[in-house]
Amino acid sequence: MEAISGNFLLITFFMYLLATICFTVSVTGRKWRDQQGEMTGNRWGPFGFIVTIIGFIFALGYFVTRWIASGHAPVSNMFEYTTFLGIALSLAFIILYAIYKTNVLGMFTMPIVMLIIAFASVFPSEVEPLIPALQSNWLKIHVTTTALGQGILSIGFAAGLIYLVRTLDFTKRDKKVFWLEFIMYSLISIIGFVFVRYIFSMFQYQAEFKYVNETGNEAEMTYNLPPLLGPNEGEILTSGAMEPLISMPAWLRSDDANAVIWSLGAGLILYLLLRLLFRKPVGGKIQPLLKGINPDTVDEVSYRAIAIGFPVFALGGLIFAMIWAQIAWTRFWGWDPKEVWALITFLFYAAYLHLRLSQGWHGERSAWLCVIGFVIIMFNLIFVNLVIAGLHSYA
Repeated sequence: MEAISGNFLLITFFMYLLATICFTVSVTGRKWRDQQGEMTGNRWGPFGFIVTIIGFIFALGYFVTRWIASGHAPVSNMFEYTTFLGIALSLAFIILYAIYKTNVLGMFTMPIVMLIIAFASVFPSEVEPLIPALQSNWLKIHVTTTALGQGILSIGFAAGLIYLVRTLDFTKRDKKVFWLEFIMYSLISIIGFVFVRYIFSMFQYQAEFKYVNETGNEAEMTYNLPPLLGPNEGEILTSGAMEPLISMPAWLRSDDANAVIWSLGAGLILYLLLRLLFRKPVGGKIQPLLKGINPDTVDEVSYRAIAIGFPVFALGGLIFAMIWAQIAWTRFWGWDPKEVWALITFLFYAAYLHLRLSQGWHGERSAWLCVIGFVIIMFNLIFVNLVIAGLHSYA
């Protein structure tokens, strides 16, 4: 059953790839003429939507079969949670596309879904029994609701990114272009991390360390990438492996921090290669493809996505989380890093809705907030979840 779930996920990935191609052609391809001879949109967008639905059905097949194989909701570790986040994002896209019929949203959203699933694939995917801390019905209630809320909020990011790429003047060297290109670089860095991780896994690279963890006890840690950053008071056990350049404090997960450094470095190389190839900013290369896009439409999509996703995230990420925390740890709130960043995410999107509805923040300012919100979500997922040691480190 575990193998079947893996095959379903692989099919899902390639169906989403096919959907990406369809939506891209729908935006960039030639138009069709109707019976009156007038130019209309081509037929690739609806076809891409159908393919996305088929991919989502296979994603549900992955989720159900993995649940059967493991005996619990498959959201208990980084592979399972990140995969479910990608699936939730695809579901949110299906709902919003059915309302707005915006092909360019698929051209931007489906690659992000694929990127999230590819990022999940670098983590151990074996089915494992739940640790005692996660053996609760609140696992599926809290985590699935949180991921669904984050997936819907991420549609706001895709729409905000489309708005900025469509409207910014890339001929100017100003702060707006710089920060948008930094977002592009960050997305490319995730690709770089997946690429580097698979290269070293092909060579079965591993480096074992003995170190002192955050509780002051000796422990062992395995690196899957060459150790630029070493663990606290670390001693390398693998002969021939390189010595770390810097040792990290005990409160940081040094192996994951090391992976972040590798991803940023690989992303920088890929980004610079693209700049050399395009001879212009990455956003500037994409902008001509969006000439026919109505900025007001994608601005409305971004707002609707956040208006729907915010209460769902608040329910799962705060209310359900606090109930489970009271049951598991006998307190509603404890300022654990993961809890703090869930609160920051909630407050940020609450501020977005306030500024949008009360202060009239539409258009470009609203789009920037959508992009920043996604950065907060990904920082929570990647850095806080992996690098900072806390009560949620079992993820």
